[in-house]
Amino acid sequence: MASPAGEHDSDDGWDEFFDKFKTQEYKNAFKPDTWEEEFDKIPMFMKTAPEEFDPQEYPELACLQALIHDEDMSPEEKAKSLKDEGNAFFKEKNYKKAVLAYTAALKVDCGDQELATVLLTNRAAADFHLGNMRAALNDAAAAKKINPNHLKALIRGAQCCIELRNFSEAIQWCDEGLKAHPTDKKLQDVRLTADKLKRAAERDARKAKIKEKRLQSEKEVLLAAIKDRGIKLLQSAKPSQRGSDSEDEDGGSSAAISELSLDGLSSQEIVGAQVFLDEQGSLHWPVLLLYPEHQQSDFISAFCESNCFIDHLAVMFGEELPPWDVDRKYNTQNLQLYFEDEEKETIYQIKPESSLLDVLQHKRYFIKAGTPSFIILVNGSAFKKHFLTGKKIKKL
Repeated sequence: MASPAGEHDSDDGWDEFFDKFKTQEYKNAFKPDTWEEEFDKIPMFMKTAPEEFDPQEYPELACLQALIHDEDMSPEEKAKSLKDEGNAFFKEKNYKKAVLAYTAALKVDCGDQELATVLLTNRAAADFHLGNMRAALNDAAAAKKINPNHLKALIRGAQCCIELRNFSEAIQWCDEGLKAHPTDKKLQDVRLTADKLKRAAERDARKAKIKEKRLQSEKEVLLAAIKDRGIKLLQSAKPSQRGSDSEDEDGGSSAAISELSLDGLSSQEIVGAQVFLDEQGSLHWPVLLLYPEHQQSDFISAFCESNCFIDHLAVMFGEELPPWDVDRKYNTQNLQLYFEDEEKETIYQIKPESSLLDVLQHKRYFIKAGTPSFIILVNGSAFKKHFLTGKKIKKL
């Protein structure tokens, strides 16, 4: 059983030792391996009460049964005894058992409104330390309903509102309390904290709104730039398969083309970059270069639309060749670039001197997931012949 309440009543004298226990570790929690057995020893949650038991093993049950069978103890005395038991648990930082004791005391319903107010406030404090802010706030509100000027209930209600980030409501609790207790330092400090946090939250909300508006404006400018260039974005919907060459190529793809929304620019999940517009009005795209012969790839995070493919290839296959090119075949003179039109099952060959914009504006090029991608093969290689077998080849 918990130690006696001592000279400190939880409603009248526990504030002076709050700070003392703030940094102490909570030592009365249920053990991970035996929590079910420990939980079943709590009278309120017992499935069946044992007919015979060891008071040392079931101290709370022994206490409750002693109270129940003590015909000489009045309901008020029972409630006060349970309150003292709860206070003792609280001072030991055993908040769960404190809540159970205060709850049992409230169920006695002795008719003492002042005692009920204290019990509700005490249980609110225990739940507060357990992190049960909503339950604590409900108890503080119930205590305030009984006694609108109860200082500890007013303070606890305000503190719960702060933890729940209801800063305006916390200020309201404080203002109500300060009408009855205008010089109370604790209420003044809590109100100051709530007001400070409220202003900070409002400032953050304004900043977030301004940032969202700025980003939306930038997105609209970006989408307008893409639209003006006639670049086509492919949605995630699968294109329908059509193999007819007689189809009007100028009429666009039968695949689902995005309405130039951000859905067509969702490349960040794939390559961690997204197209952007620089201060000079040029688009920079994340680009994937694919080497199917070796199942390798290169990623260019910001390929300026005015740059030519040969400019990047000269850097990538200059003096230092990639380690996977053991035969040293990948040099700028041997490389050929392609993009694939999956709908028409056609491969288009790209001149290395072409700019990125020239290719993106082609009537049969559709950007998938916001990331243009291109295939690089070695001219004259056996793999190239095999890769292109059965495909229609066209040159830009």
